[in-house]
Amino acid sequence: MIRKFEITGVHIDTDEKLKKYVHNKVAKLERYMPKHARTSAHVDVKLSESKNQKNKQCTAEIILYLPHEKLAAKESTVNLYAAIDIVEAKLTNQLRKYKDMYGSPKLYRRLTQKFKRRNINQI
Repeated sequence: MIRKFEITGVHIDTDEKLKKYVHNKVAKLERYMPKHARTSAHVDVKLSESKNQKNKQCTAEIILYLPHEKLAAKESTVNLYAAIDIVEAKLTNQLRKYKDMYGSPKLYRRLTQKFKRRNINQI
């Protein structure tokens, strides 16, 4: 479970409905994390809104701090909820790559040994 969870709003009022939506979306990312990273992970969410005369831009940025890396994704759209959805999809892809790299040390060792053997046999 993600223990530290911060939501910051810039030029926007973050009501309970929005906080609950963000919390549910980020909590879904937990299933893609390795088990050792779940307890020490923390999330920083920054939501901002800029109103120009012509259009309104909503920006969602989520920074996920994990033991070996810091994963970040940022998106700007007209709708804030759509920006949160897109950022969640980006972080899902990044977490899959993170889990492949740092997930299981035995698996990593097994794969590197397999590739070393292939390279030796080809020489």
